[in-house]
Amino acid sequence: MTVVTGASSGIGLAAAIELARRGDEVVLVGRDPARLGAAADEVRDASGARPATYRADFAVLDTVRTLADELRTAYDRIDVLANNAGAIVLRPTTTVDGFELSMQANHLAPFLLSCLLHDRVGRIVVTASAAHRSGALDPADLSRQLGGYRAMRAYGTSKQANILFAAEAARRWPRLFTASFHPGVVRTRFAADSRLVALGMRLAPFLRTPAKGAETLVWLAHTDTARLTSGGYYVDRRQRAPLRHAADPALAARLWEASERAVGLAS
Repeated sequence: MTVVTGASSGIGLAAAIELARRGDEVVLVGRDPARLGAAADEVRDASGARPATYRADFAVLDTVRTLADELRTAYDRIDVLANNAGAIVLRPTTTVDGFELSMQANHLAPFLLSCLLHDRVGRIVVTASAAHRSGALDPADLSRQLGGYRAMRAYGTSKQANILFAAEAARRWPRLFTASFHPGVVRTRFAADSRLVALGMRLAPFLRTPAKGAETLVWLAHTDTARLTSGGYYVDRRQRAPLRHAADPALAARLWEASERAVGLAS
């Protein structure tokens, strides 16, 4: 069974459809009930089986805790947790939990979900991005990007965190395979609250389809882990070296500890 977050559209929906076509039981997680229901209908139309759906808003950590409780109640085993939900935030925004929104939605919320479920999960696949190269992560201040805010730098910082999380999870949870990947630049609802960006996402000729962007996610979910490197970062089904700052074990450990404190898991 595979749980896909951010499954209402784009890469998450494309991955869910392909996984369901392959015979997997998929579970969709999304923020908007109407879009989530429409996505479930698309999966049903493609595979013949309508998936279960769960609502969670990653801008509110309490909904992530509720989601984890619901999934633990419903499923004894989760074969794959696809941490795909995320967003680029065009203006400086602080969540109700007190964090910069892109860092919370893209890293802290999936970090919390993974920690609450890791004992029942077989593998974790994280949607990262080559945009991690533009980030500037400081575990001592996870909301640092709010000062002098630049949307792509904040997004890139959260994507650095994704790659560091996958690598550190492999060290801390050695029985659990983890990996992150870059899906390419995909034509999705990404930054849909900006008319200009949304128009560019529709018209730019070089963008990938969501199905193409989902290929590496599906491959990481299905490939024998003996052929893969736990903690690795993948691009087009090949392991690649991320930017040096996103491959620093000491930074990854500091980020993990800071993230535990941020989401209330530190002992």
